[in-house]
Amino acid sequence: MSGWRSQGGGAVDRGQPVSFRWAGKSYQGYAGDTLASALIANGVSIIGRSFKYHRPRGLIAAGLEEPNAIVQLEEGAVTVPNVKATQIELYEGLSAAPVNARPSVEFDLLAVNSLFKRFIPAAFYYKTFFWPGWHLFEPSIRKAAGLGTAPAERDPDRYEHRFAHVDTLVVGSGAAGLAAAEAAAALPGNERVMLVEADFEFGGGLLSSTETIDGLAPLAWRDAALARLRAAPNMLMLDRTMAFGYYDHGLVALYERISDHLPPARRSGPRQRLWKVRCKKVILATGAFERPVAFSGNDLPGVMLASAAQTYARRYGALVGHRAVLCTNNDGAYDAAFALHDMGCTIAAIVDSRTAPGTAADEARRRGIEIVPGWAPVAAKGRRAVRGIEVAALDGSARRRIACDTILTSDGWNPAVHLHSQAGGSLAYNEGLQAFLPKGNAQDAISVGAAAGIIDADTAIAAARAAVRGKPVEAPVPAAVGPTRRFADGDIKAQTAWLDFQNDVTVADVQLASRENFRSVEHLKRYTTLGMASDQGKTSNVAGIHVLSGLLDKPAPAIGTTKFRPPFDPVTIGAFAGRATRENLAPATHTPSHTAQLALGAKMENYGSWLRPACFPQAGENEHQTIAREVKAVRQSAGLFDASTLGKIEVKGPDAAEFLQRIYVGGVRTLKVGQCRYGLMLSEHGIVYDDGVFARIGEDHYLVGTTSGHAAAIAETLNEWLQCEWPDLRVLVENVTTAWAVMNVAGPQARAIFAAVGTDIDLSPEAFPHMQYRAGTVGGVPARVQRVSFSGELSYEIAAPWGYGAALWDALMQAGQTHGIVPFGVESLMAMRIEKGFLHVGSDTDGTTYPQDLGFGPAIAKKKDDFVGRRSTMRPDGLRDDRRQLVGLEVTDGGGALETGAHVLPADATEARGTQGWVTSSVHSPTLDRPIAMALVERGRDRMGEAVRVWDLGQWRAARIADPRFYDPAGERTHG
Repeated sequence: MSGWRSQGGGAVDRGQPVSFRWAGKSYQGYAGDTLASALIANGVSIIGRSFKYHRPRGLIAAGLEEPNAIVQLEEGAVTVPNVKATQIELYEGLSAAPVNARPSVEFDLLAVNSLFKRFIPAAFYYKTFFWPGWHLFEPSIRKAAGLGTAPAERDPDRYEHRFAHVDTLVVGSGAAGLAAAEAAAALPGNERVMLVEADFEFGGGLLSSTETIDGLAPLAWRDAALARLRAAPNMLMLDRTMAFGYYDHGLVALYERISDHLPPARRSGPRQRLWKVRCKKVILATGAFERPVAFSGNDLPGVMLASAAQTYARRYGALVGHRAVLCTNNDGAYDAAFALHDMGCTIAAIVDSRTAPGTAADEARRRGIEIVPGWAPVAAKGRRAVRGIEVAALDGSARRRIACDTILTSDGWNPAVHLHSQAGGSLAYNEGLQAFLPKGNAQDAISVGAAAGIIDADTAIAAARAAVRGKPVEAPVPAAVGPTRRFADGDIKAQTAWLDFQNDVTVADVQLASRENFRSVEHLKRYTTLGMASDQGKTSNVAGIHVLSGLLDKPAPAIGTTKFRPPFDPVTIGAFAGRATRENLAPATHTPSHTAQLALGAKMENYGSWLRPACFPQAGENEHQTIAREVKAVRQSAGLFDASTLGKIEVKGPDAAEFLQRIYVGGVRTLKVGQCRYGLMLSEHGIVYDDGVFARIGEDHYLVGTTSGHAAAIAETLNEWLQCEWPDLRVLVENVTTAWAVMNVAGPQARAIFAAVGTDIDLSPEAFPHMQYRAGTVGGVPARVQRVSFSGELSYEIAAPWGYGAALWDALMQAGQTHGIVPFGVESLMAMRIEKGFLHVGSDTDGTTYPQDLGFGPAIAKKKDDFVGRRSTMRPDGLRDDRRQLVGLEVTDGGGALETGAHVLPADATEARGTQGWVTSSVHSPTLDRPIAMALVERGRDRMGEAVRVWDLGQWRAARIADPRFYDPAGERTHG
């Protein structure tokens, strides 16, 4: 290839030059160029290297089907790897470089691989590297593998998501797409019509076509159609927007490039946008991909698809060479020859495999172009660029060589059926086109134009309008393509006839797969990597199927195609993420007292989706000292804790008691209004799922408490049981977690502090004992109060409407000043609950913990009613007498706290094997001034007082199994 810029023609703005850099060198293009067209115009022939053999590769296509020109765009934080040069709009200062080439694309050391090609055919890696071991080869293979380099710095760009509902979505803006969009906009009842185009300019194939439409030049017809569409009030048109996925229920995903065409320094706002569009009807005008012809050396720089050369010439004024030979089997490729001929490129010959070429051959002869009918290409000549081509008669009677610097190929067209197939549509093989066409639709979708196998523009327009209006469309009989030269199995030239240009898959590789009995098209794909490159087989898949068809003597439709999966073309990870990055990935939720807690020096940490204080350190304190101070303050005077994160679910209705009776392990019906009870919930598998305190706040009204991280999940689970299993129960479930702020005041002075705030609730021990609920006012605000405790001290959980939460915190802190109140955090609360031996679901349980492991066996036996998970607890595994049970551990070696997760073994154990359990919670108790722990240990409750050894990462500790209620086992302080 010896590309050059024509003196005139093309749609680029020659009055606006654009400077850019490629592989460290400076070049110039024009506004309207792509990086690919600018490189062609500057005579750059080698754009990249193939993945496996590192062979020099040039451009073969002009669109997103391009397999070779994979580049690294820009540098530093804004670098983007593995972008197709054909999709990069040229802008001032653009910098790009080839990938997978060391030290340069012109001289690649790994090109030595091609010398050993016969020893590393398809799937050689499945048969090699077993001896002496994979790890010996792994470093070198990993270094050589891969394409571009992912950025090491944080992405500075922004991305966003948008959602839309439309009556009709039209994908593609070629002649058929524009006609379909006009027809859809005119349909009665179509209030919203959307037209999307992946290119930066509307028009599709019209941008490079020479075919007149309704007596108008292609661009004139396009401009008139676009003017009518823009005037339509119900039309939304998006360029630089690719439909990459078609999912169930009319969901189409779009990928919009908003500012990629601008220099990084000039970008503002979001760089890319991902759309999720729900559509009543989808019109697929996605066009077709031209098939390359397989012959020896067809990967040389200078071998290109005929349509691509036409696009570069007509649209960009960039000619791919000075002297070209066109190899084809259909009339469509003649347009490319004529377009290049009109712009000054010599067409040395048109090699047509048909013995009787169509009427286009007459025009070629009139232009003085030689037609070589009944012949096909055999081999491209040249080492790093095309110097000529050897062609031969299909009957083998003669051969000749033609001098040229460019070879243009066309083996026919493959409709772009990817979105149709993603939507569940079926395909039918057309023998005339030798391609797969859309057949049945699983959703309300229509394929029009070249996507339906209709190549002629006028016919495609008429058919598209009729299809949109619901009129029957009689598909025209396509002009049959001619024969393609097939390689005999074992032909040495098949080793250099390429099918998948990026992954270095040849005809010989498909032959090898067939000989080794890989005859399914899916197996062929995985065995040879055919179609697994970044172009996803857009130019190679059907060609590979044709080769396999000939080898197996099996028709192509019987072989079928591989599965078409989204995305249709690569989409950046940033577009999928949108704004869900960094702090927005899982936005932290604040408690009502968040600002006040920060003012008090809270050390904030993430607990699930909540940002909560771990503790409130004072000057000079470390975390352990802070926790000890807070725990002692709660035990001796009072502490305040924001418990608003606890799940709060209201269950109401005539059958509420019956419903919860089926949910909880314990009984619910016997609970009186104004009473609280501890409840344990199981999964259907009998595994402990959640726990909390529930209260009966009315005759048919319950307030269910859950752990902070499970509120939403429990609410959804309760609703699922009601909707799917017990729809006859008259019950409503509502998650009110963020409707009520909860402040927990705990400690011996809690009652006095609560009273000082002002309340109409009788707080005396007789009137308001432990595990009771009361409603009234607190500080003049309606409140719900539960006397429950997770700290083991006298404790009140005061719930007020969320908007009053901050004021309630301030009022309690103010009232507690004279009583020694301190704020305390989550870690201090965890230390107190371990001292009391209180269960923490998720810490002291795992995915195998049954309720009987926690001491709830008697409760299960006592309850006569069924409940969720009960039957599963009775499985043989749940009844084993050697199950791990929750117990306490006392450290007996004088050391510090045990490590959570450390394994518990017998006292005489000398090796870390045969674990009998593990430490689930551990702390150095500030109250008892000694380390204590909780653990799940085999037959733990039968082994009280037994000495054990605890192992963690090579360190042995001595401990004794004990009652987990280390502090105030009788609960006297809780009931004070």
